[in-house]
Amino acid sequence: MTAGTEEPLADSRNVPALLAALRTQRRSCTVVVTGTPGGSIHVREGLVVAMETPGAPGVEGLLLRSGRIGEPEWSAVRASDTTHEHLAAELVDRGLVGAGELEVISLGALFDAAFALSLAVPDSWEVTDPVPTLYRNAGVTPERLLGEVSRRINFLAGEPGSVAALARTRMQPAPTTHNPGTVERLPARHRNVLAATADGRRTARDIAFALGRGLFAVMVDLRHLLDLGLVRPHTASTDRRPSTAPRIAPSADAPSALDSASLPRRIPGRNSAPAPRPHD
Repeated sequence: MTAGTEEPLADSRNVPALLAALRTQRRSCTVVVTGTPGGSIHVREGLVVAMETPGAPGVEGLLLRSGRIGEPEWSAVRASDTTHEHLAAELVDRGLVGAGELEVISLGALFDAAFALSLAVPDSWEVTDPVPTLYRNAGVTPERLLGEVSRRINFLAGEPGSVAALARTRMQPAPTTHNPGTVERLPARHRNVLAATADGRRTARDIAFALGRGLFAVMVDLRHLLDLGLVRPHTASTDRRPSTAPRIAPSADAPSALDSASLPRRIPGRNSAPAPRPHD
């Protein structure tokens, strides 16, 4: 842990308070959050520039799974920068992705990861030295991050806890008497999400990884498909083990390119002190 982090951050009750303190100090560090899903929050001079979590695809997943860049090109970029401190610059310099496009993807992945982290209560957090990560944006303030996450949760919420429940529920196609033309009239992104529910094993998170799309965007599409009666929660099994659905895109049309109440709280006795409409 970075020297001197315990005393200045000792009063941080949750992650927003911690990030606000880091903003005041203009700190550069990485906050490691433990729990399910857990993840890392990357801060540079007090601004949040990136987040990584198993709960949502990061920049790498969005680029590769969407088909924006290929595995050989990505491997070559990683091999050229063993420290992983200049991956964004390498991607742009090699012409694999435009600077502006990468900035949009980077910022979208940041907000999406913050949204994913807000859906559960992690166990604890720790402030460490800065860890290299793939990002290309100027960073956002903790206030903007929290405001965007709250907006997303409010957009999806039907009742208390419904957003978190939607995120972890395995979906399957629903038996329907709708006109067969209903599916054909859906936008491609909705048809892709519907196809991804075919085996009844995938959660919104699994679908997001498989399609190379943001978790929030996939959840918005799932909500729409639920409203149309085209999907329903998987009910064939009472097995509650964590999802192990393969993160492989289904055969379908090619895809287009901190709620504060659910944030972690400091655990007594621990010394370590330790997110507009969706984009496809």
